[in-house]
Amino acid sequence: PQGIGSPSVYHAVIVIFLEFFAWGLLTAPTLVVLHETFPKHTFLMNGLIQGVKGLLSFLSAPLIGALSDVWGRKSFLLLTVFFTCAPIPLMKISPWWYFAVISVSGVFAVTFSVVFAYVADITQEHERSMAYGLVSATFAASLVTSPAIGAYLGRVYGDSLVVVLATAIALLDICFILVAVPESLPEKMRPASWGAPISWEQADPFASLKKVGQDSIVLLICITVFLSYLPEAGQYSSFFLYLRQIMGFSSESVAAFIAVLGILSIIAQTIVLSLLMRSIGNKNTILLGLGFQILQLAWYGFGSEPWMMWAAGAVAAMSSITFPAVSALVSRTADADQQGVVQGMITGIRGLCNGLGPALYGFIFYIFHVELNELPMPESSSGGSVVAQYHLQQNSIIPGPPFLFGACSVLLALLVALFIPEHTNLNVRSSNWKKHCGSHSHPHSPQAPGEAKEPLLQDTNV
Repeated sequence: PQGIGSPSVYHAVIVIFLEFFAWGLLTAPTLVVLHETFPKHTFLMNGLIQGVKGLLSFLSAPLIGALSDVWGRKSFLLLTVFFTCAPIPLMKISPWWYFAVISVSGVFAVTFSVVFAYVADITQEHERSMAYGLVSATFAASLVTSPAIGAYLGRVYGDSLVVVLATAIALLDICFILVAVPESLPEKMRPASWGAPISWEQADPFASLKKVGQDSIVLLICITVFLSYLPEAGQYSSFFLYLRQIMGFSSESVAAFIAVLGILSIIAQTIVLSLLMRSIGNKNTILLGLGFQILQLAWYGFGSEPWMMWAAGAVAAMSSITFPAVSALVSRTADADQQGVVQGMITGIRGLCNGLGPALYGFIFYIFHVELNELPMPESSSGGSVVAQYHLQQNSIIPGPPFLFGACSVLLALLVALFIPEHTNLNVRSSNWKKHCGSHSHPHSPQAPGEAKEPLLQDTNV
C-alpha cells in the first residue's frame, strides 16, 4: 500500500534518471580530482577503482536479487541507491575516502538489476523488452545534459556547489523511493516469512555462467558478448578521462561530447535499430553493430586530433545497436521455458566484463606509459593543449593502445558471430512452458528435483 499509485515502469525510470543525473553532474569534477589524487598513474588507478567496483557488483548482484525476491524490491532499491550515491559528498571532504568508498560501493551498486526485477514484476513477457529499452534510454537521457550543467556550474561557481547539488539530487532520489515508489512484488508471491532460506545456487554469481556450454548457439552468443563488451566496459570507465587529460578537451567539450553521444545513441537504439531489424535481419544487425564498434575503437586508438574523437563518437552511437540485437536473438534462440536462464548468462557475462574491462584498460595504459605528469594548461583556440600534445608525442607512438586492443577483441567477436545461425529450428515445448508457468505461479509450488531455481533478477533483456 505504500507509495503513490500502482507500481509502474515510470517509477523505475524516475529512480534511474535521478541517480545517474546526480553522477553525471560530477563528470568534470571527478576527472580533475582523479588526476590530482593520483598524478603518477592516473589511468591505472582509475582502472583499478572501477574494476574493483565492477567485480564486487558482479559477485553481489545474484544475492541481492535473490534477497529482493524474498523481502521485496522497494527496500533494495533504497539500499542500492543510498550506497551507490554515498561517495558523492566525500569528493570535497576527502578524495582518498571518495575513491575508496566508490570501490567498496560496488557491493550495492546494482540499482539496474533491482530496477529490471521491479519492471519484470509489473510487465508481461512480451512488454518486457520495450520496458527495459525505456529504462536504458532513460540512463542515456540522464547523461545528455547533466555533465554540461555540472561543467558550467563548476566553472562559474566552483566544484563545491556541484557536489552539493549532486548530493541534493541523490537525497531527492532516496526520498522519492521512500514516499512515492510502491512495492512491485505482491506479498503472496514471497516466501512465507522473511527468514526464508536463500540457497547458494540463487546467490552464486557463476551459476548462470556454468550453463553457457550446454547449447552451442548460446555458447557462440555468449563468447560474442564477452569479446565485444569487455572493451566497451573498459572504454566507458576511462574514455572521458582520456579526452580530458590526453586529447586536451576542456570540461565543456567533454560534457558536449557526452550529450551528443547520448542523443545519437537514443536515436540509434530506437529508430535505427527497428529499421535494421526489419530490413536486414537480426544476425546482420549484430554484425553491422560489431563492424561499427571496430571502426570506432580503431579511430579512437589512432586518433590524435579532437575532430577525430568527435567523428568516432558518431560511429560509437551506431555501435550501441549491438547489444539490444543480441538480446533479441537470445530470446528467439532459447526455448520459452529457458528465457530467464539464457538472459541470466548474458547478464552475468556483462557483469564480469564490468570488472575486468576497466582494470584491463588501466593496465594497458600503464604498460604503454600513456600518462600525464601535470594538469593540462588552459586550452588554445583550437581546443588542444600544448602540454597534452607534448606528453602525447613523448610517451607513446600510438595515442590510445587499449582502444586498438579493444578493436582486435571485437574483430574476434565478429568472427565468432558469423557462425551464429540466423534462423534456428526452435522447438518451443508448449507443454513444458505451461508446466513452467504453473510451477512458478506460486512460490511454494513444488519444484522438480533437478530444476535450477533462477531469481527473478536474472530475467533481464537489456
